[in-house]
Amino acid sequence: MSSEPSQNELKAKLNLETSRIHWHDLQTYFARGQVVRVAPELDLLEVATELAADNKSRFQQWMSDGKVGDIPPDLAQAWYDNNTELWAVVIAPWVLVQDRSGHVLH
Repeated sequence: MSSEPSQNELKAKLNLETSRIHWHDLQTYFARGQVVRVAPELDLLEVATELAADNKSRFQQWMSDGKVGDIPPDLAQAWYDNNTELWAVVIAPWVLVQDRSGHVLH
């Protein structure tokens, strides 16, 4: 029997660790370059699970498609000006964030 958690178990664990946070509260992590933007059309938990599993090819594809990556300065400024509330989950040392304000949640 494997001691490694299954992908579903990991996703369930990460779901419990996901929360909403305001952009102002993430400034220290942003300044360190540890905040990663996840496009709203992606499943934040799926992205976090793939990061935890070190799935480099999947991440490379998302990055090439512009769906995962750094936060552009103009977006960071807009989030700061509005103190935008984001969904976040930590996969140390990274903080994955997603702005769901313009999307309907199921």
